[in-house]
Amino acid sequence: MELLNFVGVFAFAVSGGLVGVRRRFDVFGILVLALVTALGGGVIRDLLLGIDPPSNLSNVPFMLTAIVAGLIAFRFSGSLDRIRKLILIADAAGLGAFAVSATMLAIRHGHPGIEAILVGTITAIGGGMMRDVLAGLVPSVLTQDVYALPALLGCAGTDLCVRMGVLNPITLWTLVVLVLGLRVLALRFHWQVPKPRRLTRDEPRRPDPGSAP
Repeated sequence: MELLNFVGVFAFAVSGGLVGVRRRFDVFGILVLALVTALGGGVIRDLLLGIDPPSNLSNVPFMLTAIVAGLIAFRFSGSLDRIRKLILIADAAGLGAFAVSATMLAIRHGHPGIEAILVGTITAIGGGMMRDVLAGLVPSVLTQDVYALPALLGCAGTDLCVRMGVLNPITLWTLVVLVLGLRVLALRFHWQVPKPRRLTRDEPRRPDPGSAP
């Protein structure tokens, strides 16, 4: 599970750093976004599980990994469109890694079932939400894009594999790839969750039923 956490930290830190690059932050702002994105979800996870103090705040390897990833993002050069694609891919990878690892940790702390699934999902989306808020963006999970659903399915799959006794390195990484793949497919084919029909003052008012034309 440690390798899984490192993958999640690095991937989310890259996505946070690239958001900073795209928003034209300085190197300090980029590193802050990288650290918050990489470690924020884990802090939320530990608070939910009663781990005090949160382990990420004292995990030097995780912090160094996030800083290195942020510096890589700072040195990145390319078109904004290319940066955006890398952000989405890195974010999807982090989403999958943290969804599975957080669910496993919750189960190990005696919270199987719906509790573990919720902890895993909140952990997976927490870092990205913090990143977007700090960058002045609407969090992806609050828009119409399919974002939390892949994480939720990955967490449910992890809990199911544990219950069936088939969780091993193969099934573990399969679940990570499943979450990543679903997120990428959702972006590729523009899958969206239902949203209310937006009404504006400029929209012509429809006549009431039975009224004269």
